[in-house]
Amino acid sequence: MFDESLADFVALYRLYCDLHRNPELSFAEWKSAERIATFLREEGIEVRSVAGTGLLAVVRGELPDVGEKPRAVVLRAELDALPVTECATAEIRSEREGVMHACGHDLHSTALVGALLLLNRRRSDFSGVVFGLFQPGEECNPGGASMVLAENPFEGCNVVAALAEHSEPALPTGCFGFRAGRYMASSDELRFTVRGKGGHAALRDGMIDPVPAAAKLIGMLHEIPSMAPDKSVPTILSIGKVEAAGATNVVPDEVYMEGTMRAFSEEWRREIKMLIRKAAAEIEEQTGTKIEVNISDGYPCVDNDKALTDRVKAVCIGLFGEEQTVSLGLRPTADDFGFIAGCYQAVYYRLGVGGDGDYFREGRAGKLHRADFCPDKRAIGFGSMMLASAALDILSNRSEA
Repeated sequence: MFDESLADFVALYRLYCDLHRNPELSFAEWKSAERIATFLREEGIEVRSVAGTGLLAVVRGELPDVGEKPRAVVLRAELDALPVTECATAEIRSEREGVMHACGHDLHSTALVGALLLLNRRRSDFSGVVFGLFQPGEECNPGGASMVLAENPFEGCNVVAALAEHSEPALPTGCFGFRAGRYMASSDELRFTVRGKGGHAALRDGMIDPVPAAAKLIGMLHEIPSMAPDKSVPTILSIGKVEAAGATNVVPDEVYMEGTMRAFSEEWRREIKMLIRKAAAEIEEQTGTKIEVNISDGYPCVDNDKALTDRVKAVCIGLFGEEQTVSLGLRPTADDFGFIAGCYQAVYYRLGVGGDGDYFREGRAGKLHRADFCPDKRAIGFGSMMLASAALDILSNRSEA
């Protein structure tokens, strides 16, 4: 579809290096957004702020559109980094100790910039509008996507598709992964305070020990996944933090716990929350403790529109060949792109960044959210081509995606 090579790859690589060396945590991405905005404005692309530290770029097609509102495609990338200290031997290393782009958001943003450059040069080939959304705060519950949507930045347009790609070191560079329908889990944060009446461990008269009550609650939480209506689909309930200010001879007054819950159905997600509260109430009655349950709503499921997924996958096959596409399974991680997918037809797919040859076979790209994550930078070009080609395919066709 694009007959020219990405001649700007050197400039994009420099942008990537700048973003990688200067990572910023969720909702503090001021300099990252400013750097990207400057780059795009120099190319004549319209840019405005969104959701505080986010950025919205706009490329308008020159072909006449049909309908009362212009059709629009939203291409989304994330801006924020993680509180991870990068491996000391990294070829391009973060200059902010304790902060690192360990999830590839710098690569995603750079690929989106490249896609916008390509589309800006092809305005005569499509109608409607392409929005390039550089979203803040994906790593921070409840996520920047909901803040973006609250501002209604696409008002006046008929959004027919929203696309997002995410780095996958388990796929070789140039390979893409797709899954139609439900793909990624919802994610909610769990916090419990089990209150009793502590004291000397050997003098238990009048004591209400919160520790066995907390242990019983953990056990009951772990039983909830077995109640799922569809047991072929995973449900995750996990407690990862337990704190009690006791000692060898001191029973604490309370136990504090934190965990996560993940589900692949919004209906089952709601039911899990009811079952959690029911379990806590039963333990209160049995033990005399008081249990405070706090469930912080996180991200909804990511559900890929089937027709749009098939269409984007066909574009990928046309660009890179069928052998460069793979089918994905359910993924229990979460992404706040689920908010966007809940509003518009959407596709979230995987971009291979694992390299090739020995680099891929030896797993040198590392793993997501780890200090050794080191994606193949050539994936920037593949990601740019994929995003731009999919947007052009959708907006150059009179039928909606």
